[in-house]
Parts: sequence; C-alpha cells; structure tokens
Amino acid sequence: MNKEVLQQELNYKTARSSGSGGQNVNKVETKVILSFNINESKGLTEDEKQTISKNIATRLSNEGVLVLQCDEDRSQLRNKKIVTDRFFTILDNAVIKPKQRKPTKVPKAVIKKRLKNKKLNSEKKQMRKRPDF
Repeated sequence: MNKEVLQQELNYKTARSSGSGGQNVNKVETKVILSFNINESKGLTEDEKQTISKNIATRLSNEGVLVLQCDEDRSQLRNKKIVTDRFFTILDNAVIKPKQRKPTKVPKAVIKKRLKNKKLNSEKKQMRKRPDF
C-alpha cells in the first residue's frame, strides 16, 4: 500500500455543515466529504484491493467507492485532516489479515480430573440407592 499515491487519489468535496453554529454554518462550507474508488486505485495491489473490498464491504457503494464525511470541527482544514486520518486507519485495519487459530489438545490432567469427578459422582449416587437384600 503506497500512501503517497493513495493521498493523490483521494477526492474531496465540501458542503455546508448541519447543526447549530449560527451564521458560520449558513455561510461557510466546513463539512468535508472524501470519496475513494478502490477498484481504480493505483496505490493498492490486486490482493489488497480484494482484501479491502471483502473486509469493508458494508461501507462501500455498489461501484466500490468508499465515502467518508466529517463535520466535527468548525475548520475545513481540520475536518479534512480528520477524515483523511480516518480513511487511512480504516484501510490499515482492513488490510490486516487475522492470525490463523491453532486448535489445542485437551491436556491429559484435565481428562483425568473429569474422569475422577465422574467416578466420584457415580459412587455418590450408588450410595443413595436402596440396599439390595
């Protein structure tokens, strides 16, 4: 994954933020919308594209475009930085392949303990029975 190339492939749009803020909200476009087409990216290998598409399939549009937006701050530059950082953390987490789980054997001591408890339970219940004359 080449982050410099990915940085150049990002498309930013601005829009007016919602919510309270008075005239600032009504006049200034502080909301930043980031869009990134995974399938047409030159900064990702084919294997990375498939892995990312599989891992974040719910966040992608039908065309394979990841769209993120941020209107947390009153500054457009800070919102742009926040949404870019969020984009790279999402990609980094999507590329990570989980470790393969190795099934472990049941220890012999555990098996012995279980059989011993079964035997004790059996003897206890045998003692509760009526004696056979």
